[in-house]
Amino acid sequence: MMIGMMVIDLFNDQFHSLKEKRQLLSSLKKRLKNKFNIAVAESAYQELWQKAQIAIVSLGACRAILDSTFKGIEDFIFLNYTVQITQLKIQYF
Repeated sequence: MMIGMMVIDLFNDQFHSLKEKRQLLSSLKKRLKNKFNIAVAESAYQELWQKAQIAIVSLGACRAILDSTFKGIEDFIFLNYTVQITQLKIQYF
């Protein structure tokens, strides 16, 4: 078994308040949990309007499964949300 952690920095210049950002992040976190069966949390930039960071943790039998899950998450965010992924880091344990 392996544990994978993915940290994604997001940016959206259309946010005009923390409330707008938190609504989007709440939706994103809920949909990611339901679709990919992962743990997800906002991990940085809580007080900035246009920037966010989420940390995702998943457990898999092998690295290939985790890679597939993380690629699916990246594609899902790109296709369904109006945010830019500015940085993406993946670690395996």
